[in-house]
Amino acid sequence: MIILLHVLALLLYGAGAGIQIGSLARGQRMVPRLGPALLCSAVLVHAVALGAFVAAYHELPLVGLAPSLSTLAFLIGAFLVALTSFREARPVGIVLLPLVVILLALALVLHIRPAGHPLAFRGAWLVIHVVLAFIGYVGLAIAFAAGLLYLLQFRELKGKRFGRLFRFFPPLATLDRLGRLGLQVGFPALTMSLIAGWAWTVRFEHTFAFTMPQVIWGMITWVIFVAAMLAGRSGPTRARRSALASVVGFAVVVAAYVILRVAITGGRLFL
Repeated sequence: MIILLHVLALLLYGAGAGIQIGSLARGQRMVPRLGPALLCSAVLVHAVALGAFVAAYHELPLVGLAPSLSTLAFLIGAFLVALTSFREARPVGIVLLPLVVILLALALVLHIRPAGHPLAFRGAWLVIHVVLAFIGYVGLAIAFAAGLLYLLQFRELKGKRFGRLFRFFPPLATLDRLGRLGLQVGFPALTMSLIAGWAWTVRFEHTFAFTMPQVIWGMITWVIFVAAMLAGRSGPTRARRSALASVVGFAVVVAAYVILRVAITGGRLFL
């Protein structure tokens, strides 16, 4: 049942992404109403799937690579649902929906089941730490999507090309606000997540654990947030600088995860 519900959610997310791509291909200015309806249905089914995971295994889907990817995909989808009331911002789903599809497909390939090994870091500390970290990474994904569309839309305007991309993408001001919102939400969440993780290790392990791969990855992401926020502080090109920093920063975070997972942990799990 858990896998079946995840597959159904994946198909609905994919259909929603198809609606977005079709709207762009036809040069439509807005996403049709079917798109938000499919997205809402996907998020609802996904929520039921995660609930079934909790009921079956008596733990939250926060531990283990596959459950974590599913939860992260769900949070991005839930944010997109919140955006459906803002028509101008809906096209950002053309970046975020494929990302959700990739995350959920990876979760299915890796088998959505508990990690299967005991954890020292558990209970409320784990929930607070991981949920806040997920919110931080969702914020960075939002800033990345908005930044990518900003750069593409800016190129269209600079080249005086007012075709399909220009008509479909939101205005630059909307994308700038959305990117700043992602940074403003994600940065404090990730900061509090790191503090919670360090507080636990100091209290119970009597160490700061700075060499742990998940801590290194979290710090790299934190620095990326700071760089993107500083890039957008002032100046006539602040919005474009912030957008570029968010796009490059997201790529760095993904590359850092792959390197840490393969080179340092030998492919083993880390949150």
